[in-house]
Amino acid sequence: MVKLTGTRRKSAVLTPSSLACLSRIPTVNLTAGCAHGCLYCYTRGYQAYPGEGTVNVYTNVLELLRHELQRRRHKPVAIYFSPASDLFQPVPEALEIAYHVLREILTRGIGVAFLTKGVIPERHMLLLRENAALVRAQIGLITLDEAVLRTFEPNAASAAIRVAQMKQLTESGIKTQIRVDPILPALTDDEQTFRELCRSAMDAGVTDIAASVLFLRPALRRRLLQASETSAAVSRCLGAFSNSQRLAIHAERSSVTALPLQERERILHRLESLAAVYGMTVKRCACKNPDIASGTCSIAGGWQRTRAAAEATLFGHSKEP
Repeated sequence: MVKLTGTRRKSAVLTPSSLACLSRIPTVNLTAGCAHGCLYCYTRGYQAYPGEGTVNVYTNVLELLRHELQRRRHKPVAIYFSPASDLFQPVPEALEIAYHVLREILTRGIGVAFLTKGVIPERHMLLLRENAALVRAQIGLITLDEAVLRTFEPNAASAAIRVAQMKQLTESGIKTQIRVDPILPALTDDEQTFRELCRSAMDAGVTDIAASVLFLRPALRRRLLQASETSAAVSRCLGAFSNSQRLAIHAERSSVTALPLQERERILHRLESLAAVYGMTVKRCACKNPDIASGTCSIAGGWQRTRAAAEATLFGHSKEP
């Protein structure tokens, strides 16, 4: 049961991200907390995290967004949803706000990039499809095994729905990736899982995969330890970290507990080898894997900037590098 509250956001809606992959465009969160309740969610360690089972919906996002965009000399080339929540949560109030915010942005000719593990409602999908050239999508899917999904992503969309949405998006001309993140050690890092994901994504018209292996922060470890008391699958996943290392990552400029470099390399190489069989390319996120990756996982998609936009300030105070 999700505890839902409405609150007015006091700080800016368009905010920068410490993630290098999101450094060039502003980001937006429509809520604090997420109703999907994913056990592995990294945002448990964030300052704004409202607590387990709680979602704070920002009721004044559209108002603030309009104000901020009107004040800018140059509009951003695109806006990313959502670094600490999901644009398509099973929360009617949040979905209503999401629709109007998306329409406002797209009407202004500004691009939209998002990562979701949720159900995209029909009218939201229609809006995205009508503005396909301005949309970049990532669908998060770590396995087709519904038992694993129900354990680790209890309120997210089924695998079948997510695959169908990938197909709808690609058929509409929307650039779409599948995001296999996080790969759960000892659970979803095997050849069969990767093969099924690659085949499903290929059939849906997707050619790019973004991937990363699970790492642990203190708050996340505590949540998984709690869940492991009643779930053998969670216990098995945690057991893989008995041999682990500390890793300084660019994501949130923090230190985390990660699998040894060699093990993460083996897992990602396994995925890359299978993806190549299906004509797909895997992008490793250097924010989360600085020791085995470089560059970006393109979480916000690729955007062609106009001359004016390229010369504009990104957040009103610094020029884009």
